[in-house]
Amino acid sequence: MTNTQVTHIQIDNYGPWTVTPEPRREVDLQTLQSRLYADLAQLFGNRDGYIFFSRFDNMIAVTNGLDEADHALIQESVGNRYPVTMSLSVATGTTPVSALGTATEQLQEAGSAQDDGRREVLRGQTIDDEFRTDADVQLAHFDVDDATEKYTDQLNEFDTFIQIEQGYAALMKYMREAHDSLSFFVGGDNVIAVCPDLDEADYRDACDHVRDAVDVELKVGVGRGRAPADAGMDAKHALEECRADGATVRFE
Repeated sequence: MTNTQVTHIQIDNYGPWTVTPEPRREVDLQTLQSRLYADLAQLFGNRDGYIFFSRFDNMIAVTNGLDEADHALIQESVGNRYPVTMSLSVATGTTPVSALGTATEQLQEAGSAQDDGRREVLRGQTIDDEFRTDADVQLAHFDVDDATEKYTDQLNEFDTFIQIEQGYAALMKYMREAHDSLSFFVGGDNVIAVCPDLDEADYRDACDHVRDAVDVELKVGVGRGRAPADAGMDAKHALEECRADGATVRFE
């Protein structure tokens, strides 16, 4: 059984800040968002966590192995380096969806995302080290089959982007509704899904659904681990095995 620890990261009062005292240039906002994500990817990644940009003003991290002190240090680092602050809420669950639901509820109870008085909230509980196991995290790394040959080398970039995004949208929705998983586009033709204890048939089901819904073929490597970094590397190795032998699903 998985035991996923999820952190919901939310920039405090971000919407009003972008237009106060007057609207800020969009290019500057995009630069801030991308730099913040890059820094958080390093701050969480150095502690074997994974973070996904989601909507950029709200991000989602898998943080098994990080305790409250780690979260507080990351929060402080951002507050010292950026003109915005962020709130963090941590929760655990046997499915990523349930963990995120609890984390988000804790954040919402602390105040609105656009509440000027709600800043640098840190709520929730982490998994004590004595209760952690090597099966806590299950990550699946999906890849579009032959994306370069089918799309990149055949279509203009925007039409390629449409094909990849259609596959991602179909996968993201189906994995959420059918398998209580959280799936995130991570660039190129890659999607990483944070999953409960799914088996090979579940992943084949997801790939079949995407093929039937939007005519995009997927393959997937699956890894398990004590920390997100461990599960993620195993998933990448399993995906390479798929590429090597033509399989749709591989577990490492």
